[in-house]
Amino acid sequence: MAGLLLTSGLLAGCKPPPTDSAIARVSLVAPAKGPSEPIPSPDVTGAVWAATGNPLRLVYGIPGKPVMLAIECRAPGTLQAQLRITRHAPADEGAAALLALIGNGWIGRFPVDATRIAGQSLWQGDVSALLPEWEALKPEREATVTVPGAGLLRLNPSPLPMALVEACRGTPPEFKEPELLVPDLSRRR
Repeated sequence: MAGLLLTSGLLAGCKPPPTDSAIARVSLVAPAKGPSEPIPSPDVTGAVWAATGNPLRLVYGIPGKPVMLAIECRAPGTLQAQLRITRHAPADEGAAALLALIGNGWIGRFPVDATRIAGQSLWQGDVSALLPEWEALKPEREATVTVPGAGLLRLNPSPLPMALVEACRGTPPEFKEPELLVPDLSRRR
């Protein structure tokens, strides 16, 4: 037993005990600049999707007030077709995040970056229009958009967003099978 105690004492002696010098290597001072305070979720009472001067761009917001969200098609009808989504909410310079688009049984997680637009830093990202996650914008039910610090944005249902997505994808109009010509056999003898 004495040998076991001696051995365990020697092993413990291999490492020095903790000291306050380890704390000295870690800064206890809060960083000078951290993330901005989060903003509350906006009230979307009366918010609508609206066309703009660019037929490949839609904006969402309350008429007469600032835009809350914009979607724009880039390179429509090609395999490189993208939808640029912009959440008009403050973003910290140099920040990156995932924007969540949730609705109609779909969840899309799209990378966005803090982007300078008209002197403001807003959340923006370019995402393939071919991704099925855009189906979250179907007009059957509302969808939501969240991005860190920008609250939850409810998107009232409208056929306009999916029409833009389909136009960007280059989806042809709904295909209808031609009517089959069935010969009138009653006249045959």
